[in-house]
Amino acid sequence: MAKKWRDLKATLPPEVIEGARRQTEALLAAIELNDLRKARKLTQEQLAERLGIRQSNVSKLERRADMHVSTLRDVVEAMGGELRLTARFPDGEFELDFIGRANGATA
Repeated sequence: MAKKWRDLKATLPPEVIEGARRQTEALLAAIELNDLRKARKLTQEQLAERLGIRQSNVSKLERRADMHVSTLRDVVEAMGGELRLTARFPDGEFELDFIGRANGATA
């Protein structure tokens, strides 16, 4: 029989509940690449032109489950943005460059 969240929550330590809350917020804040493009009011054709690729390749990019960080950076920059990568740990946050070296703590 499936347990209800409130019953399960009553048995969990506070740090587990807080971790679940953070994960839920992160999922809600996530946006798919095609939704980001649409939010920037760009068509696939316009983005393709900015990237110097065909529209069909933009479509393939948007359906990918995984891609290189450099590819994602190029796409975000073509939309007019800047991609930042942050590694979060209990004792601090580190902004990463695109070859994996930490630039410094921001915590």
